[in-house]
Amino acid sequence: MRNNTYCVIMAGGVGSRFWPLSKSSTPKQFLDILGTGKSLLRQTFERFIPICKPENFLIVTSSEYGSKVLEQLPEISPSQVLKEPFRRNTAPCIAYANSWIRSREKDANIIVSPADHLIIDEQNFLASIQRGLEFVENNQALLTLGIKPHRPETGYGYIQVGNGLKNEHPSFFKVKTFTEKPNAELARVFYESGEFFWNSGIFLWRLESIDKAFAESLPDIQSLFRKLDSEIGKPSETQALNDIYVDCQNISIDYGVMEKAQNVYVQTVSFGWSDLGTWSSLYDYSNLDKDKNALISGDVLLYETSGSIINIPTSKVAVIKGLKDYIVVDSGEALLICPKDSEQQIRQFTNDIKTEFGDKVL
Repeated sequence: MRNNTYCVIMAGGVGSRFWPLSKSSTPKQFLDILGTGKSLLRQTFERFIPICKPENFLIVTSSEYGSKVLEQLPEISPSQVLKEPFRRNTAPCIAYANSWIRSREKDANIIVSPADHLIIDEQNFLASIQRGLEFVENNQALLTLGIKPHRPETGYGYIQVGNGLKNEHPSFFKVKTFTEKPNAELARVFYESGEFFWNSGIFLWRLESIDKAFAESLPDIQSLFRKLDSEIGKPSETQALNDIYVDCQNISIDYGVMEKAQNVYVQTVSFGWSDLGTWSSLYDYSNLDKDKNALISGDVLLYETSGSIINIPTSKVAVIKGLKDYIVVDSGEALLICPKDSEQQIRQFTNDIKTEFGDKVL
């Protein structure tokens, strides 16, 4: 375990595609979506503990979720919860974390991870992270993890690999291109080519390397957050942060930095991964019964039902007959019954609910 390794967990999303379980007051990263007894945030934190000391974690989240983070991660201090006043996407989120780290460790190695990913083979994952840290520590590189695809997936971004590195780094490649979520035809081309990997959104770099990349690709954001450096830990930090976020561009780290920098590399990995963006992605990694149903929670009797994912409160009993490839989720306040192939409409459903009934269940 390196004393100069920091882990930044991004935990500010709303998780609207997991409605009705995930709501604006309690989004999916704070929920036990997988039925393991631990929230996704808690699982992510524990995943990195073998690599990073508790005092070197930073959780970047929305200002409204600060208390939830501390409830679920009692090992960290309030100063390690970085509360964004507004949502401005991942580049400002990372720039904020960089400011905090600069105030404590100029020679830091940094891992950046979303709070809501599923990792199946955690030992393989940790070994990949260790190899990645060694690579970025010895190279001025921005590294992302690329997941070997096992199907043509339209819900993920893709990374095309370029030239491989020397024999001591057989799984590391220069990035050739980034591509946002493709259509079905292009996803199949990517999958069959063998040159494209899913973009995991997990990054590794040295503080010096990411600072230089911000200065070159997003100089306005870098300049704004350098002003924050002298305010970290002071009573004036909150007001300074508010002022910065008012002026800060809304942009992702992928589009703002990774697609522009010349020193971007990908480590190709395969450890069982999902970004858990939808109910169907959860279904893909769930234990299935003989009729290929995923029963996440609740007491359920199924008749002539197959290929469905079902999550109801443990206090309820459900009887379901005649469904094929459906999502059935009961939060106690709201009920969703929807074909799996229509789940992209969930955001529209929530917009319609707000119009018709207000936001009490959102």
